[in-house]
Amino acid sequence: MLKEFKEFAMRGNVIDMAVGIVIGVAFGAVVASFVADVLMPPVGLLIGGLDFSNLFLTLKEGATPGPYVSPEAAKAAGAVTLDYGQFVNSVINFIIVAFAIFLVVKAINSLRRQKENVPAEAVANKECPYCMSTISVKASRCPHCTSELVETEEMLHV
Repeated sequence: MLKEFKEFAMRGNVIDMAVGIVIGVAFGAVVASFVADVLMPPVGLLIGGLDFSNLFLTLKEGATPGPYVSPEAAKAAGAVTLDYGQFVNSVINFIIVAFAIFLVVKAINSLRRQKENVPAEAVANKECPYCMSTISVKASRCPHCTSELVETEEMLHV
C-alpha cells in the first residue's frame, strides 16, 4: 500500500496540483491583505469612515452589556454576533480572486485558440524540396519543376 501511495503522490499531475494549491493559498492571502489593507480603507472613507470589518449585529448580549466597539470586543464579553462586515470583505475577496482566475483562463484559452487557428492552407500544402514551390500535400510530382517527390517522414509532418 505504501508503494502504491508513493506512485500516486509522485505522479506529475498530483505534484502540479499541490503546487497550484500552495500558490492559490498564497494568492488568497495577498488578495485578503489587498482587500483589507488597500481597497476597503478608501471605500470606507468614501462612505463616511465606515470599516466593513467592524460591521456586526449583536444577537445576544454577553456578560458585559453592549454597545460593543468591535466584534472582537463583543465576543470577549460573551455576546453572540452576526459579523456581516467580515462577510462583505469575504465576498469582495472572492470577486477579486474569481476575476483574476477568469483573466488567467481567458489568456490560456486565447493562446490555445491561436495554436488551433493554423490556416487550412498550411496543412493542405507542402514545399517542394527541389524548387521550394508550394504544392499540394497529395502531389507525387511537382507541377513547377516536374521533379518526382519522394515522401519522407519530415515531409509528412510539414
